[in-house]
Amino acid sequence: MKEFIAEKNGKLTDAVIDKIYGTNYNSVMKLLRKKEIKVNGVRVKSDIKLSVGDKVTVYLKDMTDMFFSVLYKDRNVLVVCKKSGILSEDVFNKIKEEYGEAYFIHRLDRNTAGVMIFAFNAVSEKELLSGFKNHAFIKEYRAEVIGKMEKKEDVLTAYLKKDAEKSEVKIYSGSVKGSSEIKTGYKVISETEETSILSVRIWTGKTHQIRAHLAYIGHPI
Repeated sequence: MKEFIAEKNGKLTDAVIDKIYGTNYNSVMKLLRKKEIKVNGVRVKSDIKLSVGDKVTVYLKDMTDMFFSVLYKDRNVLVVCKKSGILSEDVFNKIKEEYGEAYFIHRLDRNTAGVMIFAFNAVSEKELLSGFKNHAFIKEYRAEVIGKMEKKEDVLTAYLKKDAEKSEVKIYSGSVKGSSEIKTGYKVISETEETSILSVRIWTGKTHQIRAHLAYIGHPI
């Protein structure tokens, strides 16, 4: 379940799409047909107009596939593919709604689609966290970047500084106050005249590391 307060006058569908990642017009209309949306405590079934201050409650029980798809599941772990545009925290909350007890292991950036692993008990949580900490798992990413890479394969090092207030990061060639060293490796899989498809591996999992590091060397995603 998600709740929010309307910040401007306008259509209900527009407000839900704006406030809840992963929703679109068709999915919101489906929720309306099933009366899974309340406005000021009253269930609605049409795309009504909202006024500033209206309280909207959206029941997302039937929208699991918009957050993630299940790749593997047993009594200890759940492996899913997170959809792009969805917060890792929203995936975790949805999993708890679906399965009950669950443990957060790692995160992906909101705009990154990819594999996430969750634990179903404390024992598997401990083992998975240990595996990530000790780099027992290899995390590989796919990225399409602008331009052709100067080298077909390379390991890049730099320094990343995060500005939490501005929700942005900056890359530096040398260490600066508040920065952390980052290490990003890539290998060219294919290329055209305008873009390159890369296999990317990171040894340090910093916020927006891949996007920022590749942009820093002149090849933004």
